Amino acid sequence: MPEVHVSPHPLVQHKLTLLRRSMTEPKKFRELVRELAQFLLYEATLDLPLTPLEITTPLASLMGSEIGAQIGLVPILRAGLGMVDPILELIPTARVWHLGLYRDHATLEPVTYYNKLPAEANTDLCLVLDPMLATGGSATMAVDILKKWGAKRIKFLGLIAAPEGVETLSKAHPDVPIHLAALDDHLNDIGYIVPGLGDAGDRQFGTG
Repeated sequence: MPEVHVSPHPLVQHKLTLLRRSMTEPKKFRELVRELAQFLLYEATLDLPLTPLEITTPLASLMGSEIGAQIGLVPILRAGLGMVDPILELIPTARVWHLGLYRDHATLEPVTYYNKLPAEANTDLCLVLDPMLATGGSATMAVDILKKWGAKRIKFLGLIAAPEGVETLSKAHPDVPIHLAALDDHLNDIGYIVPGLGDAGDRQFGTG
């Protein structure tokens, strides 16, 4: 079975409630996305490998540790952009590659319009970033692309998911852990998560 992790952290649930409110303006919405992304990153990277690093403190020498993996961030344009900077604040050595995918509103199927991955998959862990996991089509296509590229280890980080999206991504890629702030009730007839928060891209950039 795939790994689906829904954060039980009280601060995550508090901030997610503020994020969902229709009265939350774009500036505050972006701030909450940033904060939630960092909480989810913390939980998703608990298993990162460490390598020894010898340092000197003001008092003595010490054998410490540093992250022993190269991290790649793969935001799905455009809503995933809001999750990149807060993660880079915590992992400044991470590399960022963008995938442009959108959902055709007539068919609800994903369409690729941008892909600038380098020639070689020179990363140990790819984090696919998208606030909403609705139908699961875009996330599944993103993982398809990354695996064909050569990525060996992939995780999905999102804020809110529908059961249908989790099922779609999990069936296609049961080896990809899914990290969420909430798993909602269902999709409506036009593919929006209920209760959800609306369109995450529009709400971040004030275009709704």
